[in-house]
Amino acid sequence: MKTYWNISGKLNTIKEWQPNCWIQVTCPTEQEQQELEETFNIPDYFLSDISDTDERARYEYDDGWMLIILRIPYVKEIRSRTPYTTVPLGIIHKRDVTITVCNFETNMMLDFVSFQQKRGAGFTDYVDMIFRLFLCSAVWYLKRLKQISSLIDKAKHNLDKEVNNESLIGLSRLQDSLTYFVTSIRGNENLLAKLKFKLQVDELDADLIEDVNIEMSQARETTSIYSDILESTMDTYSSIINNNMNTIMRTLTSVSIIMMFPTLIASLFGMNVINGMEHSRWGFMVALTISVFVSGLTWWILRHKRLI
Repeated sequence: MKTYWNISGKLNTIKEWQPNCWIQVTCPTEQEQQELEETFNIPDYFLSDISDTDERARYEYDDGWMLIILRIPYVKEIRSRTPYTTVPLGIIHKRDVTITVCNFETNMMLDFVSFQQKRGAGFTDYVDMIFRLFLCSAVWYLKRLKQISSLIDKAKHNLDKEVNNESLIGLSRLQDSLTYFVTSIRGNENLLAKLKFKLQVDELDADLIEDVNIEMSQARETTSIYSDILESTMDTYSSIINNNMNTIMRTLTSVSIIMMFPTLIASLFGMNVINGMEHSRWGFMVALTISVFVSGLTWWILRHKRLI
C-alpha cells in the first residue's frame, strides 16, 4: 500500500506524487515494488534488502540514492517463539524523493503519522524526518519494554504459586525478545552516530539528535536491566526446580532404604532352611516385630541425619 504525504505544514495525504513529498509504502506487493523501481529508478537491491527481516541497521549510497535501514519494534499477532521482535524500516532518499518502506504493518508507523498530524508542523526537510523516525522508534522500544516488564511480573507471580512449564517457556520467549531488542537498539545507535556526520545537520537537527540519543540510551539500559533481571529469575527458578528434584529423590531413596530391611528379614525367614522357628507359633510375630523395629530405627537415624 502506497500513501503520499505532503510534509510542508500540516501532514496530510495527497493523491499523487509531488516533489519533496513523503511516499509511505507498507507491505508492498511485487507490482508496487516494480512501479517504484521503474518510476524513480531505485536500485533494485534496495527493496530486496529491506524485505530481509534479518537485515542489520546501516546506510548505503548508490548512484545518488541513499538507503537507510532502521530496526523498529514489532509485535507478532500470532503465537510464536518470539512475540516481541524487530523488523527493518527502509528510508530511501534522493534529492526531492523520500520513500519509507516497511514490509510489516506496525503500530509505530501509525503512531508516527498520528503524532505528526497532531503537531501540525510537518517536517522541515528529509533530515528532520529521518531523525524523528529514530526518535519514534526509541519511544516505541520503551513502550514495548513496559509491556514485557508487565508480562515478566505476571509470569513470576504465577511461578510463585506453582512452578510450571508454561510460565517458564513464556519467560524464555521474553528473554529472546530482549536479545533482539538490545541488538537492534545498539545497531540503531551506531547508525545514528554515523549519520550525524553524513547528513546536513542544522542547529534544530542537533537538538533533535540529542533527544534521540537520550531516548535510545534509556531504551538500551532498560533492555539490559530487564534482561539481567530475567536471566537472574530464570537461574533462581532453575535452582528451585533442581532443589525440589533433589528433595524428592532423597525422600524416595530414604523410603527405599527403610523398606529394604523388612524385605530382607522376610526373605531370610521365608527361606527353606532350618532357622529354629519353622514350627513356632510366634514366628510370624517375631519376624514382624524385628522388621518394625529395624525400620523404625532406620527411620530415626535418617531423620536424625536430616535425610528425610
